[in-house]
Amino acid sequence: MWFRNPAEQQASSFSFVQIFSTDERGHMNEPYRHDPSPYPASGGWTSEQPIGHRQFHHFAQTRPFSLEGGGSLHDVTIAYETWGELNEDASNAILVCHAWTGDSHVAGSAGKGHATPGWWEGVVGPGNAIDTNKYFVVCSNVLGGCQGSTGPASPHPDDGKPYGLRFPVVTIRDMVRAQASLADALGINTWRAVVGGSMGGMQALEWAITFPARVRALIAVATCAEASAQQIAWGSIGRRALLMDPAYQNGDYYSSGPDGGPWNGFSVARMIAQVTFRTDSKFNEKFGRQLKDQNFNSDGIDLFSRFEVEGYLDHHGDRLVRRFDANSYLYIGKAMDLHDVGRGRGGLDAALGRIKAPTLTVSIDSDILYPAYQQQLIQSMLTNNDPRNAHKVIQSVEGHDGFLIEVVAVGRHISDFLTATE
Repeated sequence: MWFRNPAEQQASSFSFVQIFSTDERGHMNEPYRHDPSPYPASGGWTSEQPIGHRQFHHFAQTRPFSLEGGGSLHDVTIAYETWGELNEDASNAILVCHAWTGDSHVAGSAGKGHATPGWWEGVVGPGNAIDTNKYFVVCSNVLGGCQGSTGPASPHPDDGKPYGLRFPVVTIRDMVRAQASLADALGINTWRAVVGGSMGGMQALEWAITFPARVRALIAVATCAEASAQQIAWGSIGRRALLMDPAYQNGDYYSSGPDGGPWNGFSVARMIAQVTFRTDSKFNEKFGRQLKDQNFNSDGIDLFSRFEVEGYLDHHGDRLVRRFDANSYLYIGKAMDLHDVGRGRGGLDAALGRIKAPTLTVSIDSDILYPAYQQQLIQSMLTNNDPRNAHKVIQSVEGHDGFLIEVVAVGRHISDFLTATE
């Protein structure tokens, strides 16, 4: 049963079951968590926290920012970070676009304002493939995000309370148009390259299609031109897990006390997604059938015994709940499901035919979430006849997360392509 409105859950017979750890007798006790401290109602960044390296672009103050779905936003903020120096004619700027639960912190250490190190360390930075000694690199938190950009956790201009489900639906195209406003403010008319993996690759494609004259090179890694039925199916399961948590409260959980937010459903949604990011061979290599809880009998024959792979999934659920907002997870996930560069443009052929920039597509051969055929399709439908167009396949057991993990191979292809398109 699908709930058209999360409030309908209150009258439903469905209930949400918590994930429990057990004591040495196998009795259920406290919900399992790696960090014993309480979960925040929302793990998103707030203005009361250290800014870190964020900068902020504000727009739509005098006229609304119209959205593809018909809604609009006023007083929009886009958080971003930069590395390197913009040259005199602004010709060395590269935009790096983040994936679903990423943010503007693409490079750099963890610290005040940044819960984790840069998500593409080894690809972006001094002397790396996207060399910040040579290029002026920009990475922004997407519209709808929760790390400084306007999103569901942001205050609504009418009453100052979080938008929650009052936030309008945003699409990848909307995210890109917001980034275009940032580019204008930075004085960047044309990007030397737009680069992204997964949802970041969706943004990169939209940039080259929406603003073909503003992109000199396109690099799309482990992504697609339109979301497939299976990708949508995985997203739907995760959304349902989150919405079925009674603590979701129809999206109005922000004033909940410690442990009062929808952390149960949110962590399960992340656990589901995490399975799609890796591969059967990698799970077997790393975890096999090893038990995590050794306080059970030696065979682990107990209803609540747990395997190491379960602890891995718990860990990722725990981490995301502490650094992300549940509503942003829903909205951004929906934007990925809605991704279709051909929508309103006469289909994929017409849309991809708008790309003028030389294009590099990169696949991870073990990727079950964004399989290689999707990147090959993009490459096959280009009509710019640029001899520098290229498709590369990286052999890896890491699955979809290979675009983040295989930094040497990914970086080599990016570096070679940037050199070829000088």
